[in-house]
Amino acid sequence: MAETAQIRQKDISVVLGGAAGQGIQTIESILTLILKRSGYHIFSTKEYMSRIRGGSNSTLIRVSSERIASYVDRIDLLMPLNGDVLSHLEERISPDTLIIGDSADLTADHEFIDVPFSSIAEEAGGRIYLNTVAVGVLAGIFEADISILEDHLKERFSSKAEGVVEGNIAAVRKGYEVGLSLCESGSIPFHIPHKPDVSDEVLINGGEAISMGCIAGGCNFISSYPMSPSTAVLTFMSAHDEMFGIVAEQAEDEIAAINMAIGAWYTGARGMVTTSGGGFALMEEGISLAGMMESPVVVHLAQRPGPGTGLPTRTEQGDLELVLYSGHGEFPKIIYAPGTTSEAFALAGRAFNMADKHQVPVFILTDQFFMDSYYNIPALDTGEISVEKHIIKTDRDYSRYRITENGISPRGVPGYGKGLVRTDSDEHDEEGQITESMKMRTDMVDKRLRKGQGILEDSLLPYINGPEDFNTAVIGWGSTYHMIDEALSLLGRKKTAHLHFSQVFPLHPDTSGITGRAQKIIVVENNATSQFGRLLESFADVEVHERILKYNGLPFSVEELAGRFDSLT
Repeated sequence: MAETAQIRQKDISVVLGGAAGQGIQTIESILTLILKRSGYHIFSTKEYMSRIRGGSNSTLIRVSSERIASYVDRIDLLMPLNGDVLSHLEERISPDTLIIGDSADLTADHEFIDVPFSSIAEEAGGRIYLNTVAVGVLAGIFEADISILEDHLKERFSSKAEGVVEGNIAAVRKGYEVGLSLCESGSIPFHIPHKPDVSDEVLINGGEAISMGCIAGGCNFISSYPMSPSTAVLTFMSAHDEMFGIVAEQAEDEIAAINMAIGAWYTGARGMVTTSGGGFALMEEGISLAGMMESPVVVHLAQRPGPGTGLPTRTEQGDLELVLYSGHGEFPKIIYAPGTTSEAFALAGRAFNMADKHQVPVFILTDQFFMDSYYNIPALDTGEISVEKHIIKTDRDYSRYRITENGISPRGVPGYGKGLVRTDSDEHDEEGQITESMKMRTDMVDKRLRKGQGILEDSLLPYINGPEDFNTAVIGWGSTYHMIDEALSLLGRKKTAHLHFSQVFPLHPDTSGITGRAQKIIVVENNATSQFGRLLESFADVEVHERILKYNGLPFSVEELAGRFDSLT
């Protein structure tokens, strides 16, 4: 218990729960911003059902004096907006969990601190202000700067009638007083020190990081059909299209979207699509078209559980092999899987340069957990991304598919130079004319596959966190990054290292040399069949000793990984 109390002094896990439509996201968006501006490190993520109204959803907000970015099961402070939340979160509620709720809404057996949210809201002007009261209570508990909160509410509701702004201010003040009184009375037994330097940091989620990285990488065309959880990228790019000179098109379907993106590259633009597994399944013929045309294209795929519609609002890492083997025929491709928002920004920018350089499809794999989670970071390093274009000015003798030693033919675009830029979905000769010559077919396949060597030379090594002389390696990819890091940090194993792969294909040539240092290799994945583990075995001759897999639609928590690592290391 003493250790728990000490942890709580620097890290509090707050969970908000309620039905869809009750305004949980409103409380989350206001509270996280205000707490960050007040000097707290913030991490937030959500789990929600596939429905517009009803059900039971929850949002986790970790408030800390230290940098955090991981999901935890632990609930220190729970604020349920209805009674169903308690049964929904039953397995995560412990004897140490403090519950703050309104007795008008809660009838469960759990003990809780009774705060009359509804009546306080009515005093401020009506139940419409209930969520603002909740924000005020939590802001008071964490002693956030009330002036910052009030200014934000004035800005947020500036387009509303004056009475709405005044009502929100009154509601948040009343809630804030309640929060402070709970602390002063000893009902809330924790206090977290402020960190003033945090207030100016960036609060960003995975979807925003991917979007900004694509823009930094020169993306000026996006065509997509909305599909959660990938839609955030289309939404962000559309909202900033005029600012950055982006053509954003919501296509009639995914087939049209991928073909538009390929067409954009053909004309000299830098195009992308954003989709999820079900949508990507419709794009596979287009991916194969890009392989034959040797067209660059960038595809962001935000994974969710399948097959079929699966669990459309949950998370999983189940589409790696779908992407790896996508498109009929044999042609090279590159697959990235960022684990942090900073890495997402950098890899998204890099994806456009690699697609342009090697004239291949490049994929960015994320998932629902990654897309919807956010935390504060010092800044995004825009200096590490430069727009590298590889288009040439054509002459009259230009051949689009000239056979070269490295497999990369000089790429021209229509109208830039005197040459004719021919391309086709059929097998072709060097000029782009359809051919059924068996020798030319072999030469063209060999030419396309020779790009693989250059791609390998540009491949990324896994990130290693831990001792260089490790004897146990915990391997993860994509969104498992932070939970693995924090779990290993809690255990303090001196001979265990975390190997994070942000490029999952092709694997760096030194992969087997790095993993070969370990006597035991543990692979962590949010899927049922260890898709990356199989990839390591097949393409790098890595022997995987243990697999930790989860596929119920939720991300790994720090606690469950720490427990599994403890039993295996």
